Amino acid sequence: MLFTRETDYAIRFFRTLKDGQLHSVSDITEREIIPQQFAYKILRKLSGADFVEVTRGAKGGCRLKADLEQVTLLDLIGVIEAKKTFIACLDPEFECPYREANNGCQVHSNLNVIESQLAAQLKKVSLKDLLEDDFAKKF
Repeated sequence: MLFTRETDYAIRFFRTLKDGQLHSVSDITEREIIPQQFAYKILRKLSGADFVEVTRGAKGGCRLKADLEQVTLLDLIGVIEAKKTFIACLDPEFECPYREANNGCQVHSNLNVIESQLAAQLKKVSLKDLLEDDFAKKF
């Protein structure tokens, strides 16, 4: 699970939606400088995870549904990203010739420790915290 532009754009969605008001997708994309082709794909994922609610029609748009204090950065990355590991060789589908030839790999094991620590840190950060101006003072 790598942190991509799509996750960055999803965070920007929340920056606008945190006010709890209904916003059109065009308003969000213009305000947050998100390319239109990403916006609807991200919105589908956020809606599917019950993070936002979508209202269709002429007066439609989307609004925040989730409590940003309860949604962690790890939760968001899990919804947006296709890969479920931070480090490529930890992906179960990754074929490592070294690991296969040597009945394991200490580097792989060490990276697994790092990935676990990274996931634990991302789980500590709520989206509410991340969107605060004084975030750096808290961490």
